[in-house]
Order: sequence, then structure tokens, then C-alpha cells
Amino acid sequence: MNQIGWGPLKNGIFPGCIRIVSFDAEGTLVTPDFSQAVWREAIPAIYAQKKGIELVQAKEIVAMEYDRIGDQRLEWYDINYWFRYLHLGAPEPVIQSCQDKVFYYPEVTEVLSSLANQYKLIIASGTPLELLHYLLPDVEPYFTQVFSSTSHYRQLKTPAFYLQMCQAMNVKPSQVVHVGDNWQFDFLNPQQVGINAFHIDRAGDDHQESISNLTELKSYLLP
Repeated sequence: MNQIGWGPLKNGIFPGCIRIVSFDAEGTLVTPDFSQAVWREAIPAIYAQKKGIELVQAKEIVAMEYDRIGDQRLEWYDINYWFRYLHLGAPEPVIQSCQDKVFYYPEVTEVLSSLANQYKLIIASGTPLELLHYLLPDVEPYFTQVFSSTSHYRQLKTPAFYLQMCQAMNVKPSQVVHVGDNWQFDFLNPQQVGINAFHIDRAGDDHQESISNLTELKSYLLP
């Protein structure tokens, strides 16, 4: 994408028409460290302890179970489902033990602070509320509303989810900008309903039209 300042954002939409800026959470605002700690380290560690097996073996078994479900099904995101399915007890203590792995990308606070002066900011995430509660405390004051597609609507981030989100906010899709790191869930699906979507590719090795950080997004939306 090229710098366009106060010209059309895309499809003839001008920044002055935008009311809402919507953010995915993990991979967009928050690094993957917390999720990796919960899903790839803490859960296998408890499973290993419960089953009396080595951690390496537990990681392989749990990863196979994740892959069996796949990220196109709601269960994949549901930590309560996994704790029930694997007979691990209550998830809350495990989630709390990983709190020190919550890190924000360097530009996040500055960008949110700047954009919040002109737009309403919201979260639109597929992460369940049980985990978002731990991901967002340091930045939550910037957001007027938090939407979890899995917790609030029992669906993935489908086009229907984005329409329901717009209805809840009483805005047209064309008045919303959404940014996130998943090509399907954060870019293609919101675009289908008329939302101005940006794909963020922090690794810089995916799609040429992606942005690499949120500072680039800010350059589109502020003069």
C-alpha cells in the first residue's frame, strides 16, 4: 500500500468518513508470547503431570489434538473445551501463571493514543473473553467496546460477525476500518461486507499489499 494521506483510503472512502477503527488483538496489538505460553507450554505441562509422561511426549500429543480440531472450528479457540477434553481441571490458574508473557508491540500505545483522539476504537477478536481479559488490561482504556466473536456470537470472525458488530455499534461497514494479522479472518472476511480492511504482516514475508506495523495504519488515518 502506498501513503495516501487524506486522499481516498480505498474504494473512494475518505478518512473523514471513518468513525470506528477496529483492532484484532493477538498478532496485532499483543505478541504471540502469551498464547504460546498457555497453549504450547502450560497446557502440555499439566497434561504431562496428569498422565505421568515426559513433557516432550505431552507436547506432541496435545499438538496433535489441536491439529485434529483445526482453526476453522470454534473448539480450537475455547480454552474451557480443552481443559474439559484433556481433563486438566480449572483453566484460570494456568492462564494466570502465564500473565508475565503479555507483551505489546512497541508502537501500540502511541498509535492507540493518537487515533483515540479522532476515532472510536474497538477490539474485534476471535480470542475468547477469558484470555482477552489478560491480554488487554494496559490498553483497554483506549477502547469503547470489546467484541469476541467466539464468546459473544459463538462463531469465528466470519462476514456475519462483522455485520453484527457494525449493527451493535450502529455504524455502516463503510464507516469502519479493521486491522489484523489473519488474511482470511481480518482482511478478506471484513472486506466482503464493505469494511475497509488492512492486513498487518509483521514478519514482512506474506502479502505485498500488507502493512508491516500499526504506525503505517496511523499514516492512513491521520493527517
